[in-house]
This record gives sequence, structure tokens and C-alpha cells, in this order.
Amino acid sequence: MSTTKERGSVAVEFALLAPVLVMLLLGIMEFGRAYNVQISLSSAAREGVRVMAIGNDSTAARTAAKNAATALKPALTDANITVSPATCTTGAQVTFTITYTLATMTGIAGPFPMQGKGVMVCGG
Repeated sequence: MSTTKERGSVAVEFALLAPVLVMLLLGIMEFGRAYNVQISLSSAAREGVRVMAIGNDSTAARTAAKNAATALKPALTDANITVSPATCTTGAQVTFTITYTLATMTGIAGPFPMQGKGVMVCGG
């Protein structure tokens, strides 16, 4: 049979450990969200560089990247995207870079600057 002292000590132990457990849970959530955004940025950059390398149309490439990253809030804009060089010549490399700033859910840390990059040879 438990005594009042034992029940009181359990409450104190819980009060000491609860904030640590909550912080751990919030950290796992933030890391998972950041990982998901990084995957979205990388996929969008790959899609954009693929369209640029095949079609040599930077406007279509930017649109393809923005369409591939529709899950990002706020959405990507042309200001987030850099295409270098601006035109593709066969055999040259084109680099498609997307920069994004991830605001955290908790506000404890961040915001975090993130980047997705795709590189492909033009014309194929």
C-alpha cells in the first residue's frame, strides 16, 4: 500500500521530468518538419533543373519547381530561386538553387535557412 509520502514524491519527480519530456517531443516534431521541408526543397530543385536542362526555359523551370513544392508554407517565389547560367548550352552544366527560411512551430529556435540544389548537364 502506498503512503502519502510516496505519492508526493511521484508528483515531484513527474514535475521535474515533464518539461524535459515535452522539450524532447517538441524537438522531435521540429526535426521531422525540417527534414520534410529539406526533402521538398531537394525534390523541387531536381524538378526545376530537369525542366531547365531539357527545355532551356527558365520560366518553365521555375514554375515546375514551385509546383513541385506546393506543400511549403509560405509558398516559393521567384526570389527564392536562382538558375545559373540563365541559358543552357548543350554539354554545359546548369545549377538550380532554391533558398528557403523555415519558421519553427515552437519559436524556441530558428528560423532556419535551408537550401535545395540540383545540377544537371544541359541537353540531356
